[in-house]
Amino acid sequence: MRFQTRNRDDVQLDITPLVDVVFLLLIFFMLSTTLSINPGIKVDLPKASAKQVKRKKTTVRIAIEPSGRIYADGKKTSLQKLEGIFAGLAKKDPDTLVIIEADRKVYHGVVVRVMDAAKTSGLNKLAIATEPKRK
Repeated sequence: MRFQTRNRDDVQLDITPLVDVVFLLLIFFMLSTTLSINPGIKVDLPKASAKQVKRKKTTVRIAIEPSGRIYADGKKTSLQKLEGIFAGLAKKDPDTLVIIEADRKVYHGVVVRVMDAAKTSGLNKLAIATEPKRK
């Protein structure tokens, strides 16, 4: 008695849905990380009716808390280190925009010192962040 054997094709796993899910996750994480702007630094910005400044390609955000702590792009720093950061940015791109996000309770002198550090380092484009007034 002779048994018939069928030639079976090799079973293959279709990875197309897996690749789609991985790309969707990649896009989600890329978008969600670019939208967060200094989430841990709480600064109560003053209100103003001026229009919003258009962002340039190279910007650095300086946040100043009411206690006087200074953050450069979300990283805690001191005024002395800030001068070094500004000097490095001025060498790379002298048109770098410095955006100062100072709490409304911060002493004016601290903001002036940050602005002076930027100016002496060669960064001449400064902006002070505010919140729009509510009517």
